[in-house]
Amino acid sequence: MFYIHERNFGCRINHELTYRGLRILTLENELIKVTVLLDKGADIYEFIYKPLDVDFMWRSPKGVRPHANNFDMRPAAIGPFADFYEGGWQECMPNGGRVCNYKGVEMGLHGEVWGIPWHYEILGDSPDLVSVQLWCRTPRSPYLLVRRMTVRAESPVLEIDEELTNEGAETLDLMWGHHPAFGPPFLDGSCILETGARRVVVDKNSGEASHFAPGQEFDWPAGPSKDGGTWDISRITPPQERVTEMTYLTDLAEGWYAITNRNRQVGIGLSFDTSVFRHLWCWQNLGGETGWPFWGRCYVMAVEPFSSIPAILTNAIEAGTQLVLEPGHTLSTWIRAAAYEGYDSVERIDEKGRVF
Repeated sequence: MFYIHERNFGCRINHELTYRGLRILTLENELIKVTVLLDKGADIYEFIYKPLDVDFMWRSPKGVRPHANNFDMRPAAIGPFADFYEGGWQECMPNGGRVCNYKGVEMGLHGEVWGIPWHYEILGDSPDLVSVQLWCRTPRSPYLLVRRMTVRAESPVLEIDEELTNEGAETLDLMWGHHPAFGPPFLDGSCILETGARRVVVDKNSGEASHFAPGQEFDWPAGPSKDGGTWDISRITPPQERVTEMTYLTDLAEGWYAITNRNRQVGIGLSFDTSVFRHLWCWQNLGGETGWPFWGRCYVMAVEPFSSIPAILTNAIEAGTQLVLEPGHTLSTWIRAAAYEGYDSVERIDEKGRVF
């Protein structure tokens, strides 16, 4: 039998765990702990900043629900994502957003990799560094997705490096993104969103709880609202204001964003490769989304590095923002996720995850 090192200091990795019947893996050091649901899309379920005992990830009211022995009364037309959405951080490809049909493939909400088991291999396990390689193959499209996750000693940064390969014999269009969702108690009305984006585009299907007209565009961070005033989407509203916005943050001067809780002086931010992730999707469901699937009970914000806008692959193709991957070719990219404290405002986050 293989046994892990029984180390209780420095960097640690544990892959001999299960939660509600699902395999999970943890990476941690003196500052952060990251929990990955191996059997559900390699979702990042926890991202804890240890010094202040803060988990940045949102927890959905649905919780972690294994697919086995869970039967829908009737399958949802958009796919099962919403029924099994535990919150946290998903990866979305080759579709993002709701359903479409691409080259005969029916694609559900947020694509093919979020709900399937991933394989893994431990690459490094020492007090100075832990690293794991995870991979999966999409069931309907011919993609191989490989993700390496690394945590280094005394660093509050999760390093993500990825490769996506088209194993098919045809040129394919796709969109590729990450869907980290942040929630209470970290997220509250004192939070501020800062970013290297310079332009805001409102989704054409924005609802009644949005302050903006569908399809509206303006310079980051504030634009004219439907009531004749001005609305600043960088200021996070408390849940009693019942706001929901779906916007795209684009024209990136640099690839980064930061969410800072000013009351607690703690935050999380991402830096990312703009050659692949050329936009940010910003979903602010701050208590305003009624009806299925949230019924007005959610307070959550997802800020998502994405290759393409608007949502849904066929819409991105029409807009000319999709990625194109030739047969046998590989796309490589990276993301750095950094926890920080003692900041009231962030100027930028660099490619190593350093906060300024």
